Amino acid sequence: MPALRPMRARDVDEAHRGSTPLEALFDLTFVVAISLLVAQFAETIVEDGNLLHLLSFFAVFYLIWWAWTQSVWLASAYDTDDVLYRIATMVQMAGVLVLAAGVPAAFNDRDWLPVTIGYVISRIGLLTAIVRAIRDDTETGPIARRYVLGIGVVMALWLLRLLLPHELLTAGFVLLVVIEMAIPAWADRAAPAGIRFHAHHIAERHGLFSLILLGECVLASATAVRDALTLAQVSGELVISGVSSLVILFSLWWIYFSEPTGERLERSRHRSFFWAYGHYIVFVALGLVGAGLDIAVDTVVEPVEATPILGAGMLAWPVAVFLLANWTIHVILHTPLAAPHWVTWSASILIALSPLSAPFASVIGAEVIVAVILVAVVVAIVVPDGRPRLPSWRFFVRSSDPGPSTAGDASPQR
Repeated sequence: MPALRPMRARDVDEAHRGSTPLEALFDLTFVVAISLLVAQFAETIVEDGNLLHLLSFFAVFYLIWWAWTQSVWLASAYDTDDVLYRIATMVQMAGVLVLAAGVPAAFNDRDWLPVTIGYVISRIGLLTAIVRAIRDDTETGPIARRYVLGIGVVMALWLLRLLLPHELLTAGFVLLVVIEMAIPAWADRAAPAGIRFHAHHIAERHGLFSLILLGECVLASATAVRDALTLAQVSGELVISGVSSLVILFSLWWIYFSEPTGERLERSRHRSFFWAYGHYIVFVALGLVGAGLDIAVDTVVEPVEATPILGAGMLAWPVAVFLLANWTIHVILHTPLAAPHWVTWSASILIALSPLSAPFASVIGAEVIVAVILVAVVVAIVVPDGRPRLPSWRFFVRSSDPGPSTAGDASPQR
């Protein structure tokens, strides 16, 4: 591997473009941040039952997601894996770990300094990688220049936000999010074709991040059950909760991966901007599912401040949001879905209403209802016309025959 090589735009028709070991390692770094965030949120809800903690969850999750997503699109747009790029990636990973360490302070003390410092460190690593494209790639250099300018200015504004009075911190956060998410659309206008990307590679990276979040759900549920067993709180409800948790997670996996995203994104590259941003809702819903599973087990083993409806809702409502968000990001691509529209909407409404049964059937009873409804959705996917339909990873791998080129398509960057 050369120590340094030109950073050039990647071929969007490249066959068999998959995630690299470095990209997989980078994704795993986010497991730590998400795990701490989910655990902290579940703990605070159990302690005081205050839904306002959702605002802190959304805010921290945004920083984690945005740090991840911009790195993903950069990796898909450019072909480089030299020493300098690897070091820049390591800096981004270090920033995410610092951000993760600051999660408790942000939740408990409203101290955003550690989280902000970690986020800025990750942005420095990203800037180091992007700035090379200004010099090395004549076609996308103007776009890279705008990215560097925009990210650099906003990065300074994140630090200046810490100086605002407490009552203005939320407004400052929202304003910076709006500005930051507008930078990709502004930067892409610097060149006719925008930043090109490999649709199947992008689909795979988003699928892998979904698996990370589902894995965090498994970890949250397993940790809660372990704690219950440590307290010798074995009961029939605990067993039912464990089985229901597995059914829910497996169903969510089935539903997400039943859509051939890579092929659809390839055909609708001009809608990639909305598809990518819509994934924030998909991802945040999956993160909240992990917290909901943790809370459900806690209601079995110890008294909690959350009411039965709130305890059940912290699982059911994110599942309902996931179904609708997953449906929306595929509708954006204007392609047929694995399950009929009415199935997704009916399931979402029934799941959202299921917490109303918690005062009578307990939180675990409501969890069982969610599991049963999700199984019905999976059945609608598997046998829509009598033929089994199975989720597959094959749509991540591009055929050796790329078909008609879409290199000339406009492709708004994320």
